[in-house]
Amino acid sequence: MPPSSFQVSSSQGHVVVIDDDAAIRRSLSTLLTRAGYNVSSYESADLFLQNPVLSKPCVILLDMRMPGTLGVDLQMQLQTMAPSVPVVFASGDSRSEEIIRAMKQGAMDFLLKPFTPQTLLDVLQRAMQLAVNTQKQDHRVDKVKAKLKTLTAREFEVCSWIVRGYTNQHIAELDGGAAATVKLHRARVMNKLGVEALPDLIKLLENVELTSELYTEINAPRDPD
Repeated sequence: MPPSSFQVSSSQGHVVVIDDDAAIRRSLSTLLTRAGYNVSSYESADLFLQNPVLSKPCVILLDMRMPGTLGVDLQMQLQTMAPSVPVVFASGDSRSEEIIRAMKQGAMDFLLKPFTPQTLLDVLQRAMQLAVNTQKQDHRVDKVKAKLKTLTAREFEVCSWIVRGYTNQHIAELDGGAAATVKLHRARVMNKLGVEALPDLIKLLENVELTSELYTEINAPRDPD
């Protein structure tokens, strides 16, 4: 399976319609295009998986029962491929256990066919706003990770202790170092991350968990584009 490819959309957002009914695909594409969305349509989950191009912000409008991969199974794969993309189901033939599974797997909403155009547009508007907010959050986290990449392994470790409320003396006692050395590392952390006080550091690192896995991730060599 190819990895999902993300681009930036200049429209109100990108809606991916996946439905095996050609008439429904055409109708939805017309409605959503007139509403200002950039629309891509696929007749099956398997065709989508062959070339999963998603332009951020994006919402996937997904049928449940299609030949090949079911909608709920594609949804599970999307949790790895594109976890930040909201999924809205639109189905006229779904079992209760499939609906329950879809919602447990994080579906934004589940529309039962037939539904009114306005109902769909209202749901997509909420889903797209979630996608926009998530995109902004992801961008913020990426900027924070870029700053964290400038820290040495020791500075990263000290930073992780600082945001958990440990004092210089306490950190020194935990790792057997000197408080003066910890103070020096602390000053370097604050300088490299562009903050002046602990509250600013805590706010900067909100929603970023400083783990050894994160340090490995941000310092891993990247393949050239």
